[in-house]
Amino acid sequence: LAALRLAGAALLSPGSCTFEDSACGYQWDYAHLPWTLHGEGHYISVDTSYEGEKAVLSSPDLYSEEWSCVRLIYQIATTSHTSPDPARLNLYLRQEGESFDRLLWSAKEPSDSWLIASLDLMNSTKKYKLVLEGEMGQDKSTSIAVFEIKITSGYCIECDFEENHLCGYVNRWNPNVNWFVGGGNIRNSQSILPKDHTLNSALGHYMYVDSVYVKHFQEVAQLISPKTMAPVSGCLSFYYQLKQESSIVFTVYLRDMSGFYEEIWKTDSALNAGWTLAEVDFNAPYPMEVIFEVAFNSAKGGYVALDDISFSPVYCSNQTGTPFNPANAGCNFEEDLCNFYQDHKDGPGWSRVKVKRNVYRAGDHTTGFGYYLLANTKFTSQPGYIGRLYGPTLPGNLQFCLRFYYALYGFFKMSGTLAVYIFEENHVVQEKIWSVLDSPKGVWTQAEISFKKPMPCKVVFVSWCKSFWDCGLVALDDVSLSLGSCQAADLLLPSPGECTFEKDECMFTQKKRGRGSWHRKRGPTPTSYTGPKGDHTSGVGYYMYIEASNMVYGQRAYLVSRSLRGTSGKQCLTFFYHMYGAGTGLLSVYLKKEGDEEEIPLWRRTGEQSISWLRGLIEYESDTNYQIIFEAIRGVSIRSDTAIDDILFQAGPCLEVEEIQFSSGYPDSLNEIEY
Repeated sequence: LAALRLAGAALLSPGSCTFEDSACGYQWDYAHLPWTLHGEGHYISVDTSYEGEKAVLSSPDLYSEEWSCVRLIYQIATTSHTSPDPARLNLYLRQEGESFDRLLWSAKEPSDSWLIASLDLMNSTKKYKLVLEGEMGQDKSTSIAVFEIKITSGYCIECDFEENHLCGYVNRWNPNVNWFVGGGNIRNSQSILPKDHTLNSALGHYMYVDSVYVKHFQEVAQLISPKTMAPVSGCLSFYYQLKQESSIVFTVYLRDMSGFYEEIWKTDSALNAGWTLAEVDFNAPYPMEVIFEVAFNSAKGGYVALDDISFSPVYCSNQTGTPFNPANAGCNFEEDLCNFYQDHKDGPGWSRVKVKRNVYRAGDHTTGFGYYLLANTKFTSQPGYIGRLYGPTLPGNLQFCLRFYYALYGFFKMSGTLAVYIFEENHVVQEKIWSVLDSPKGVWTQAEISFKKPMPCKVVFVSWCKSFWDCGLVALDDVSLSLGSCQAADLLLPSPGECTFEKDECMFTQKKRGRGSWHRKRGPTPTSYTGPKGDHTSGVGYYMYIEASNMVYGQRAYLVSRSLRGTSGKQCLTFFYHMYGAGTGLLSVYLKKEGDEEEIPLWRRTGEQSISWLRGLIEYESDTNYQIIFEAIRGVSIRSDTAIDDILFQAGPCLEVEEIQFSSGYPDSLNEIEY
């Protein structure tokens, strides 16, 4: 037995652990709750018998130059199932050189038995650790247990069904027909086939579904794969046996998170004497499940068996086409129109313009002082005029999420001033998928639209000037396209090191809260002629600001990040700031290293800067743990509301450089517009 156990331990890959007699090099963070190892029960757990918010467990250093799959077997047990702040188990990826951990997965569903989570880890040349965090929530008695962590090379959708967790594949229960595990030489097993495919032996396992209990016409059994958690494309292969007396339909589908099914494979031949290999091209740019579905028409239908599902990142067919890159269908208009174009028959409807920093007219959305597109400018605003902007061709049969920012000026009636159409390739079929209803004047507002078309198509932005009284200016900027629906994208885990203040203050806290501190707000600030009209993220979301009417001249407010991990090499901090108002004071950013009293100034602006949100860029280095501090100082009058939004920390140097880190006042040449 001891020899077997040693052999088993030797087989475990680095980072894997069954928690039998040790934690396999996993270490807990002594600043938080302790984990308890239960050797006899083969698990490690944390519970509410200790006072504390969370427990943290981190793996030894790991490398994975190949794609790998992390399987986590866990359980969350709690007495109340409807807590407002439930217990959670989170899994983070801590990469070398990064100040922030990337959240890979999070669960809060309590259960009576163990559950399995499968997560794809993309190949990387960097060292990394896996970090498990158990958050205890508000429930009085909660326990979080981890039974096994297993890291295997390959993809999570691959399976040979030899292990009891079946790689996270689940049968969708049906009263009459279900997928069962076959093989394993179990005497009473419903084993129909003498040998599996993996081991070619009676001891091996496979999945099968049998028609013996079919009661109704068209009974369906479904076997559902774990969700793909990273974009994958290539060749999905599996072995199957099919014996039928009356018609069986065996189909493989992809199902996305909005429940849309796409058939990718179906059996063609009726008889298969032995295991038959099936291969199908598979493309999952956004999270999807693979569903193996068998439909029977009678109890004498026969059976289907399935084994050895595997995946290769190379397409099965000789597809050489490059996969579609959605980045090519977006544009921030800083350099040119990217892949957008206008039809010369329409005339030059949209102009690329730039507004210098000023206190009357908002600049672009990207930086506040860059380029954007403007329709119905003074050259073109004749009644009946239409400006069309065509995007590049998009492939058919893919789900897309289109996002863009628009701002409107000077219209009496909003409707129809900006609309988005889909043109199918022949330009005959046009479909309107969005039009502006109502919008705050002069605020960059985000729109997002999900669409999917069977044929290749183009996105077209149309601005229509109906009559002289109905002509105003339409501005467009930061068009982006991503794969998957917008709702699915909203469910994706947030980028590490990003804070938009939409839900809370993220990694920031305040030295002291009160009337004279930073406030989280949406919409315009209460004082006129100062502060933003809306946030930078969407135009209708939240930002942080100081309310000058609650403060005295020279009073300071501090927004302090939590302690961030020091790394070797440069880091880039991007944020947006709004300093509009005749009495505006100072905004400064400091770096404070752990153990140092000194706060190193990184960036500063003094006085009124612009009516727009402006982008700030800071490049800095710190090899020890550190904090970033945003300090706002109230100016001479109540017109000094200063705001910040959309903070982003990134590893590596900034791709662009801000010329002036410390500046005061605004430049001359106010309010010029360049065409």
